[in-house]
Amino acid sequence: MPATIRDRRNTAQKEAVTHALETACGFISAAELHQRLSSEGISVGLATVYRQLNALVETGRADTVPVAGGQLFRACEPGDHHHHLVCENCGTAVEIDPPSEDWILATAARNGFTVTRHILEVFGRCAACPV
Repeated sequence: MPATIRDRRNTAQKEAVTHALETACGFISAAELHQRLSSEGISVGLATVYRQLNALVETGRADTVPVAGGQLFRACEPGDHHHHLVCENCGTAVEIDPPSEDWILATAARNGFTVTRHILEVFGRCAACPV
C-alpha cells in the first residue's frame, strides 16, 4: 500500500478515535470505544485505539484513570489541570476541586517528600447506578 494511502487511513482512524472520545459521556475504556466505533461501521483496530488514546493522554488532550480492569479515558482540554469524582460502574465523571495546594505541600513535607506532581481521582458510584 503506498504511504500516502496508509497515512490518510491512519489519520482518518486517529480522527475517528479522537471524535469518539470527545463525544463519549464520561470516562470510557479502550474496548468500549473500539466497540462503539465498530458499531458505527468505522474500521479501526483495538491496538490503534489504544495507541491513539495513549497519544492523546501524552499530549494532554485526554485524562486517564486506573480501574480494576485496566484504565479509562476521557477527553479534556490541554493544560487544564483538574481532578475527578468517577463512577466505577458507568464512568460518569465530575470535575472536583482538590485539597488546597498548601495541604498537599504540608503533607508531603511532614513525610519527607518534595512534590513534583499530583493526581487526585475519587471513585464511587453515581446516583444513577445501583450500589
